[in-house]
Amino acid sequence: MSASFNRMASPSGLSLSRRDMLCRIGGGFGTLALTSVLSETGLLSTLWADPPSTAGLPVGSSPTLAPKPPHFAPRAKRVIFLFMNGGPSHVDTFDPKPALAKYEGQTPEAIQTKTGRRKRGGLMSSPYAWKSYGKSGIEVTELYPQVAGCIDDICVIRSMHTDNPNHEPALLMMNSGNQQPIRPSLGSWITYGLGTENQNLPGFVALCPGKPVVGPQLWSNSFLPGIFQGTHINNKEVDPKKIIHNLENRYLSQVDQRQQLDLLQQMNRLHLEQRERDPQLEARISALELAFRMQFEAQDAFDIGKESEATRQMYGEGEFANACLIARRLAERGVRITQIYYGNGQPWDDHADIHNHLNHARKSDQPIAALLKDLKSRGLFQDTLVIWGGEFGRTPYAEGAKGRDHHSIGFAMWLAGGGVKGGMVYGATDEFGFRAIENRVHVHDLHATILHLLGIDHTRLTYRYSGRDFRLTDVHGEVVKGILV
Repeated sequence: MSASFNRMASPSGLSLSRRDMLCRIGGGFGTLALTSVLSETGLLSTLWADPPSTAGLPVGSSPTLAPKPPHFAPRAKRVIFLFMNGGPSHVDTFDPKPALAKYEGQTPEAIQTKTGRRKRGGLMSSPYAWKSYGKSGIEVTELYPQVAGCIDDICVIRSMHTDNPNHEPALLMMNSGNQQPIRPSLGSWITYGLGTENQNLPGFVALCPGKPVVGPQLWSNSFLPGIFQGTHINNKEVDPKKIIHNLENRYLSQVDQRQQLDLLQQMNRLHLEQRERDPQLEARISALELAFRMQFEAQDAFDIGKESEATRQMYGEGEFANACLIARRLAERGVRITQIYYGNGQPWDDHADIHNHLNHARKSDQPIAALLKDLKSRGLFQDTLVIWGGEFGRTPYAEGAKGRDHHSIGFAMWLAGGGVKGGMVYGATDEFGFRAIENRVHVHDLHATILHLLGIDHTRLTYRYSGRDFRLTDVHGEVVKGILV
């Protein structure tokens, strides 16, 4: 073929390579047959339906982040996930076990045969006192007295279990439904399914003062388009100009920036049209738009100094307290999901001394209670799902003299607001807090329930990748209907 035939003009004026031309011609014959079949079944109109409207959205808004209708009426519009990375002990927080004191230091045969860990030490009772709270009379440890004061708004799940007692796979399972760093995170799936209500802020924000074990994979988009990746904010700083660096351009006005960005985006779109669908390129184009729009709202959203002194005092001081207050500010501005990591690394991982849990609780009790009360006072609680928990629990038997090891086959988490029944306990572990035995809830079930509360059928939220339809819950998961309002 002569050089003059190497490229030909497309209707848009762009040139086509020989490879592109052959692909389009070859695909055309199959399309003719497909059109006939779809026409007979009435699916042709669906195939050729207009793309989602972007009417009313800011100029340059990405349609992939535009709000999308749920599968059915949602009970919750947004999620705040309080993640206690490291693994808090269920038998020292929300799952009282008097039998541990009765059999202190002993190793019942039932546990010996199931663990093979007799050398680790016998049963160890909780060093913390327990008390019944609220009209529901749910027992909570003295570690969380202020959260316990909100217990009538909380559903405690005491029958959680997961697949692996090691931090990395358990963290990934809780955050993505898979033990390997190859799947999209919970927050990415949620924003993929629902978009976000505020185009001037990210739909998914991860607040972490540093980096937990595994790191960015915990809020990764994986094979979903990059626009759905979580935006990590290092909340060691509370100055909004330091939280998000380089957000403002000191040399150009916003009008000049808009003109510059419009030109750049026009060039990017022409570049994109010359290629088959390129999710990575689309994500970069959308990221430029989001970065520009965040100038209008992001610094205001993260500026907790605008809160009243009474509100600041209600939440208390410290990184976690500031993160909880920021999460409320993001919630009322339309951010779909905010995940707060308690600290850098795995701070709740108290192998040597379970008494360290007291320090963690002191830093988190007041802010969590304040968050629940604040959401309520602002009319946000009923459609905001708040989740508390870690990647797993800790053993009812001792590790060394005063510590507890990782524990994955029975632990506790709790949910509040967003269509969940308050003042109830769901499920149970055995008398020692060793194994979940009643109304067992796997991580896949938790994810299915979270999506359900947001109006999403977890079996229908799929993404085709590498020849297969993937979903957050894989081929598992049942909605825990017993905790729903």
